[in-house]
Amino acid sequence: MQYVWFIWSLIILALWGVVYLMKKDSRREMLKMSWITMPFGLTEPLFVPEYWHPPSLFDLAIRTGFDIESLIFSFAIGGIGTVLYNLIFKRRYVEIPHTERKHAMHRLHIYILFVPVLAFLVLALFTHLNHIYCGILAMFLGGIATLYCRPDLKTKIWISGFLFTALYFVYFGSILPFYPDYVELFWNLENLTHILVLGIPIEELLFAFTFGMYWSGLYEHLYWRKLIQTEIIIPLKN
Repeated sequence: MQYVWFIWSLIILALWGVVYLMKKDSRREMLKMSWITMPFGLTEPLFVPEYWHPPSLFDLAIRTGFDIESLIFSFAIGGIGTVLYNLIFKRRYVEIPHTERKHAMHRLHIYILFVPVLAFLVLALFTHLNHIYCGILAMFLGGIATLYCRPDLKTKIWISGFLFTALYFVYFGSILPFYPDYVELFWNLENLTHILVLGIPIEELLFAFTFGMYWSGLYEHLYWRKLIQTEIIIPLKN
């Protein structure tokens, strides 16, 4: 099982590649958000071994808390989470005019971007919650806070939560038929709810839902973009 986590990270990276090829008009956005998300893989020591302790390349996770796989995984989900909704519902980005940016609801724009960070720090420092729950709650609060100044993203944020959860469910489940004991061996279930959905820890699905919520609207929030329907050109018959 030494290379399961590595193979798993390559699977999600391959899926990123498929989405990248399919969503030609959002490749720049995918890359930007993937590079922004990738450094979050360096937070792995917050979760190893408290949340899980997977075998990794060169045994880095056990020896240092860091691992290469988390960087690959973070890179991939950052891009996918950003454009998944756009891919399915045929949306593309356009810039928000500067006049619209001066609207009263955007006054807290910068502060709202930091809500997840502040929420995570408060929960991690002042509660005894496992850090996975701190992350889940922080991203959920970040998604809700985003709705204050970006109500136009309401549909995308909620639907993306479910879309990414469904995708993540299939992704996570893809490894279990080959390694059915993987969760029991490498997740610290005694520190968690011990609730499994077809073998998948409920914490993983909650992470997927809240990540899908928050990350789906982050590009629009960071770069002042909004979504419009992609034009469908129907060729005329001769």
